[in-house]
Amino acid sequence: VAAPSLAALGADADLCRDIGEMLVDLPPGVTAGRVSRVDRGRFQLLTAVGPFAVATKGVAPVCVGDWCLVRPLPSSDRQGVATELLEVLPRRASLIRQASGSRAEPQALAANIDIVLVLVPLDRDLSPRQIERFLALAWDSGAQPVLVLTKRDLVDSETAAAALAASEAIGSDLTVVTASVVSGVGVDRIATMVTLGTTVALLGTSGAGKSSLVNALMGSDAVKTGEVRQADAKGRHTTTWRELVVVPTGGTLIDTPGLRELGMWVDEEGIDAVFTDITDLEGQCRFNDCAHGNEPGCAVLAAIAAGTLPAERLASYHTLLGESADAAAENDRRLTNEERKNSRQRSGGGRR
Repeated sequence: VAAPSLAALGADADLCRDIGEMLVDLPPGVTAGRVSRVDRGRFQLLTAVGPFAVATKGVAPVCVGDWCLVRPLPSSDRQGVATELLEVLPRRASLIRQASGSRAEPQALAANIDIVLVLVPLDRDLSPRQIERFLALAWDSGAQPVLVLTKRDLVDSETAAAALAASEAIGSDLTVVTASVVSGVGVDRIATMVTLGTTVALLGTSGAGKSSLVNALMGSDAVKTGEVRQADAKGRHTTTWRELVVVPTGGTLIDTPGLRELGMWVDEEGIDAVFTDITDLEGQCRFNDCAHGNEPGCAVLAAIAAGTLPAERLASYHTLLGESADAAAENDRRLTNEERKNSRQRSGGGRR
């Protein structure tokens, strides 16, 4: 199998030129490529001369989708990994959530992406609140979100139409596609988004059909798929790691594990992009700093009273803003504590 070009790996003309200029000034043996998968102690890199396993120490400084420069190790005695990381190129459009667990810190899901497909299965009850959460993450990445309603073949036309209407009501600028990998409905439309030099990331819960859609776009069983439990319609984590694959017809796809929880690690702009029906009204409020709580002359509250804006939308907006602010504050406290700890260690070392 021929090695893909940098363009086939998702590099546009400018990046191809920049990488070419970098390599001219670097020693022989340095190679540029893209991270396709991250494992403990190493990550996989796709390059124009073939794949490499690259050694890392501790927590890998890369995520799937990163562009890197690597060089050969002086020796190849590290479990067969003979290449090490030299540099990670600056990221653009990165999907970042709050890491799971008790520590408030960011976790990069995918880097250097152009489109985020947020997959929502039609065979479960539609949750506008969950969709808003995923879309806030997608908008905040800097990429273009697209909502994909999957498993169209499992529901009747009335259910599909109601879900489509509810989804389109979430955002006026939101592209919504109804799809089925079984019947092929909508797959061709999605395929037109995956073009040479473009990277598309898939985001959603377990059982949403991410891996099945990747296989449909690849034209083969490139990634493993699993059954969905009939009792609760929950999917198993068939994708347990993030992985980048090259589509034969051009473009790249990043498949991600199903997310059971999604902590907010987004700027206010990302949340605002999901709630344009609220932010468009803010300019009509009497006070510039109106929080849409109980202030007089609030245009948002007036719209709720008039029935033109659902109260649930405002509640969700406040919830996401609050979670984002709490995560930022907790991260500031963590960084401050770590700096104090490091400062004490440096002072102790100096005295010794």
